[in-house]
Amino acid sequence: MTLVRTGQQINPPVTTPEADVLFRTAADYLKPEDVTQLESAYQFSNSAHHGQFRLTGDPYISHPVAVSQILLQWRLDAQALTAALLHDVMEDTSVTKEEIEDKYGKTVAELVDGVSKLDKFQFESQEHEQAENFRKMLLAMGRDVRVILIKLADRLHNMRTLNAMQPHKRARIARETMEIYAPIANRLGLNILYQELQDLSLQHLYPNRYKVLMKALTRARGNRREVVGKILEAIRKTLRDHNIDAVVTGREKTLYSIYKKMIEKTLSFAEVYDIYGFRVIVNDVPSCYLALGALHQLYNPIPGKFKDYIAIPKDNGYRSLHTTLFGPFSTPIEVQIRTEEMHQIAEAGVASHWMYKESGSSLSDLQTKTHQWMQSLLEMHSQSGNATEFLEHLKVDLFPDEVYVFTPKGQIMSMPHGATCVDFAYAVHTDIGNRCVAAKVNHELVPLRTELRSGDRVEIVTAAHAKPNPAWLNFVVTSKARSRIRHVMKTMQYEESAKLGERLLAQALVALKSAPDEISDEQWAQLLKSSGEKSREELLADLGLGKQLAVVVARRLLSVGDQDGGTRQPGSLVIHGSEGMALQFAKCCHPIPGDPIVGYLRKGHGLVIHTHDCPVARRSRADPDKWMDVEWAPDSKKMFTVSLRVLASEGRGVLAKIAAEIAKTESNIETVSLEPFDSSAYAEINFTVLVANRLHLAKVMRGLRSVPEVVRVIRLKS
Repeated sequence: MTLVRTGQQINPPVTTPEADVLFRTAADYLKPEDVTQLESAYQFSNSAHHGQFRLTGDPYISHPVAVSQILLQWRLDAQALTAALLHDVMEDTSVTKEEIEDKYGKTVAELVDGVSKLDKFQFESQEHEQAENFRKMLLAMGRDVRVILIKLADRLHNMRTLNAMQPHKRARIARETMEIYAPIANRLGLNILYQELQDLSLQHLYPNRYKVLMKALTRARGNRREVVGKILEAIRKTLRDHNIDAVVTGREKTLYSIYKKMIEKTLSFAEVYDIYGFRVIVNDVPSCYLALGALHQLYNPIPGKFKDYIAIPKDNGYRSLHTTLFGPFSTPIEVQIRTEEMHQIAEAGVASHWMYKESGSSLSDLQTKTHQWMQSLLEMHSQSGNATEFLEHLKVDLFPDEVYVFTPKGQIMSMPHGATCVDFAYAVHTDIGNRCVAAKVNHELVPLRTELRSGDRVEIVTAAHAKPNPAWLNFVVTSKARSRIRHVMKTMQYEESAKLGERLLAQALVALKSAPDEISDEQWAQLLKSSGEKSREELLADLGLGKQLAVVVARRLLSVGDQDGGTRQPGSLVIHGSEGMALQFAKCCHPIPGDPIVGYLRKGHGLVIHTHDCPVARRSRADPDKWMDVEWAPDSKKMFTVSLRVLASEGRGVLAKIAAEIAKTESNIETVSLEPFDSSAYAEINFTVLVANRLHLAKVMRGLRSVPEVVRVIRLKS
């Protein structure tokens, strides 16, 4: 976000009071030479931004200083703080990466570059630019997590000063923060930052709602203060009576969490009683469970509202016991119970690595999980075709509501809410996902689209030659599964398109009285050089996808000019029906073997087969070069879908009789829909059945007409 305008400034002060506070605070834990480097970076940044002001009217240097102060709360190292002071100089001034590297080292230069936008490039749209910027930043984060910590601090300060911008820009930036930056903060365990970004986003997205809720919350504080005080004292007394040493605090729920609860449960503010929660911090893990037992004796627990994130931590490293109790006046009370170490991780997340380097295994687990997630971003990038697709996968990945399932060996795996068996298969390993054919949940076979629930034991059945099904994209929810399936689909389409392109080119060469094996390597090399294609396979794939015409490529290969005019068009291409993704059968007419057909080369999709009398095909005949004669192979083994409409009279078991007759003809029913019987005593039943050809279809239709209740059978082509 750019909040810069240029003005004049005369004799700027050497440092500001905020900068002096920054240096003094940094000196509490940094070496003297590190503080000296920060002072140098401040002067360098102040000089580079000289004459620039924020829209708030403040000198621009106030922004990098504020960002650094936020990072100081996480006690980040000198390199990160130096990069924070310099984070906008590449983007908004003439300073280059090389200058920063010469003065402050390669690491600082890489951090600054990772945070900087790609504003030197031209993009198709603002959405594409945003996606590219996110991809660049997150890939840099994959190499060094400090990139995202600096960016989050930058976004937090920008959100705090967002009032200076125009309303439509405020709304756009707030939505971006809500959809991307706040979830990333949550994913990294930065709980305080996450909550503030959510509240600020709500304030600028829905300013009127925010004001009304804030006013109601302020009023409720006074009304409920006495109740909260009584609950606090009761909890402290109970813990003392059980000899549990604990610090108990009341905490007010964030405005956004209250708003979200009102929306999800359709409640008014007056109906949201649990605007206060309580936090119990004890000395060790056993004390957490002792405190839980004591509180369950004090107030009755609400069934189904207990979560043990100590035994099964969240992916972002969060550990705590959560319970909801029936408090005084039937008020629900939310209580979190944790140790001091857990509390620090809950508040600062991955940043706690810098604050508490001497801490034990929990932080190591957190760092490992964070590293695994960042590596998954890099893998996701390599599988995504473009930045927009990458951003789509990222958004899916950033909104997990975990369920916990078990592998056959008893290992616990965290999956997002709504995850299916296919998501689980890809979470175990990409090869398991690519080759899965069936799944067992709790020892019972279930469909692959079955949603998983906490406690499920999941086993995946694989087959060596199995491949992902494109239909899986309709129900998978994890970004890993989605990106892997799309990657395989693209690879399969490329390979199948190249095979189809080879057939199209061979057909065109035969029509030009030549043969594919007569084309020399020199002719191919000359053609590839003139066309700009990287390889012969790439050119053939373009032919199969309809991006180029086979007859034109054939002529160029043979150096036959268009001026001869006597060259006949290629003959018919034989269609087997099993060509794969490079060949599609039109949904508008559902052609089957025996139907007269014609092929249309649709750019980017390959060859689309229509029936001769298809109205859609008739309307598209304006470009004759894209149409070609095709014919069915006599030995096609594929089954094809056909839609049938059956008009039947009312009678007991009519649907069962019709289904049995279809089964007798060795056809399969894919879908069926029934219009209810009305006063005319007739109903329409629509079937989608699988047939081998027109003869098979005729057999099915004759069988249906033999059912006494069937009045009419029609084949639907659209």
